[in-house]
Amino acid sequence: MPLFPAALLDRPLVSPTLAGAVGRAPLLPTRNLTRELEELLARPPRQRSKLWEFGSNLHCSIIGTCLSTAELRQVFLKLGRKEVIGASEHDVHASAVLVAGKHQDGAKLLHKALDRRHRIAISQFDKAKTLAEVRALWREASDRGDIPGAYWAALTHPACDDRLVQEIFAEVHMLSHLVGAANRADIRRLRQLEQEKAELEARLARKEQQLLEASAARDRALGELRTRVESPPIKSPPRSENESATEELRIRLSRSETRRERVETELAETRDALVREQDAHRSTEQREAELREEIRALETALGDGREVKPLPQLALTLLYVGGKPARIGHLRELAERAGAELLYHDGGIEERGGLLPGLVSRADAVLIPVDCVSHGAMSQVKRLCRQAGKKFIPLRGAGLAPFCAALKDRALVAMGD
Repeated sequence: MPLFPAALLDRPLVSPTLAGAVGRAPLLPTRNLTRELEELLARPPRQRSKLWEFGSNLHCSIIGTCLSTAELRQVFLKLGRKEVIGASEHDVHASAVLVAGKHQDGAKLLHKALDRRHRIAISQFDKAKTLAEVRALWREASDRGDIPGAYWAALTHPACDDRLVQEIFAEVHMLSHLVGAANRADIRRLRQLEQEKAELEARLARKEQQLLEASAARDRALGELRTRVESPPIKSPPRSENESATEELRIRLSRSETRRERVETELAETRDALVREQDAHRSTEQREAELREEIRALETALGDGREVKPLPQLALTLLYVGGKPARIGHLRELAERAGAELLYHDGGIEERGGLLPGLVSRADAVLIPVDCVSHGAMSQVKRLCRQAGKKFIPLRGAGLAPFCAALKDRALVAMGD
């Protein structure tokens, strides 16, 4: 804030009457101007905005973006409201939005919880002194994906005005729509896999039925042939007739053996096809289980309006190599919710590969999205993990769901314990 307001600088420093009286005498400040300057200098510096000072339309966005359901429950328990223990996440969120506008009824505790949760981001934004600097810090945090902490720090910064508040709120509002769309895409893919699984099971059942029918037909044909060949004739026909009948039986037996070999060949091919179908079926089931676990972990981290188990608390340092830089902020937020510190290296796109040995030595485990990292970086990280005895965890993809599922990996949980 400038020392002298613009309205004050536009005033004359002396009264016109005094100027006319003294002519070319030195100009002296008037008594009113001196009092205004003293009052201006005595004003305390502007403080950060409080939660209850915002409009009610911002409370929903702040509570939903910057605090988890577990943190909200802790605040309500401090207020003595034990009914939140059995309440759904949506009910807890709605209650917190109502409390946020009431200074004497818990908004102060919510404000303290937000400051405590995002103290690092607040300290970074405290370095900004002007509106332009606050906007620049918000842009940098948004590009990195560090939304929750930067959102709270920017809205409450003393230099932030109403226009910047509206800009930041609009960005966060649209980001929530994008996250919901990504979650819906994962669910849609899961349903598609379930439909493919049902089709494979139906095909497998038809193949098994065909095998049973072919096997039964072969057994009947062989039984009939053995009966005809082994059963003695009732009458002893003349020699010429007996030889003719024997030759006919041999021909029929030869044809039956040929048909039997063909049936056995088809049976072997059908069995091979059945084995392949069963392998594909098992792969599909495993893929479905992995997707269900990833979606369950993502719902645990982001919340979907239902009661879900929290992420396990990992006192670990994790290194994430590769992936998409725009999502690293979200991944770091999820890791912090699980009590872990997340280090990042882009796999050599812009950062030097020579930094990887130092990062691997600092980390307890290394995570790599196999669909978004170079082969050279993956080989180097595998070798470094093997040499340092560090846990190496490949991820199915660079999205949020595979990362959430990895945070619940038994090996990581055991290391964190």
